[in-house]
Amino acid sequence: MPELKRLALRLRDGLLAFLSGEEDPEEPRFDPVQLGAVCIACLTVIGALYWLLWTLLVYEGGLQTKLRAGLAVLFTSRTLKDFGYEGAPYAMGAFAGWAGNLCALGFCLLALWALLHLYRTAKTGAAPKTDA
Repeated sequence: MPELKRLALRLRDGLLAFLSGEEDPEEPRFDPVQLGAVCIACLTVIGALYWLLWTLLVYEGGLQTKLRAGLAVLFTSRTLKDFGYEGAPYAMGAFAGWAGNLCALGFCLLALWALLHLYRTAKTGAAPKTDA
């Protein structure tokens, strides 16, 4: 029984030491609000990236389907009707969802440009100069 009491006291002392307000000066300081904001921002960015890539590559057949059909119409004797197009906005055939795909392509290019600009700014240490 004294061993059980000694074990309970050691557990209590360990728990109190863990939860005490005293901090080790050697440890880095983390703000829980900042950590929570970083987690939420990461989840938001992952969700936005998923939406962006899904809309670009999967939504209504993806951009590649529309590009293939458009190039076939431009460079071969095939017509829009061969790809199911009868008129906007109801029977668009292979071209259904083109607005969503183009918006996703625009956002993707904008995000790539912003990341490239951020990379170049960080690499040089200053914003690139423009001649205007």
